[in-house]
Amino acid sequence: MAENMFLFWGSGSIPCWKPMIALEEKGFGGYKNKLITFSNKEHKGEDVLKLNPRGQVPTFKDGDIVVNESNAICEYLECTYKDKGTQLIPTDKAQRARVLQRMHEAAANMQQKLVLDLLYYFFQTKEEDRKEEEVAKKVEAAKEELDRWEAYLGETKAFVAGPDFSMADVWFYPFIAFSVRMGLELEKFPNMKAYYDKVTARPSVQKTWPPHWKEEPAKFLPFKGRI
Repeated sequence: MAENMFLFWGSGSIPCWKPMIALEEKGFGGYKNKLITFSNKEHKGEDVLKLNPRGQVPTFKDGDIVVNESNAICEYLECTYKDKGTQLIPTDKAQRARVLQRMHEAAANMQQKLVLDLLYYFFQTKEEDRKEEEVAKKVEAAKEELDRWEAYLGETKAFVAGPDFSMADVWFYPFIAFSVRMGLELEKFPNMKAYYDKVTARPSVQKTWPPHWKEEPAKFLPFKGRI
């Protein structure tokens, strides 16, 4: 089955990393793929655009079926191949409800508060134009969100939605790993630190670790000393 799958992806992209972890967890390692370079705007190339008119990655093919949105790819893989590899969305109603809740909670809140509100502010605002009161407000919102997940992990003592690794972790973990890359110090969040170490050691994460992260340390650390 993996030989009929193809993924366009970018190194270090949270949206790309999520389906890559899901593919490995479902047992589809060895799928065909192409690493694109954002700096060269390869995501706007003809080979991507003919599958995804938005010119975005990840772009995924399973035979003749094309799925482009990151979360949609993950859900497609689990719904289509639920009996393969790791069961990422439980069949038990109560457990499934918890996993679905955490999946969409992470997708909405981690994306908004850590990436769009805080990180993009540093990326898009020149240092001399940054307002400390605005930074402080965004940092506080990010801290509150992380505190919420720290509490969840304190309750489960394992993964974000319960005792087993699930799609909620596929969607949540890349935000934490990316934040660590940006200078987040997990010593302030002991439950999350234990979680991060545990999930980082999973084969699916090791196999999909962003290549350029292995090659060089981050030079831009906007979260360091702030969160």
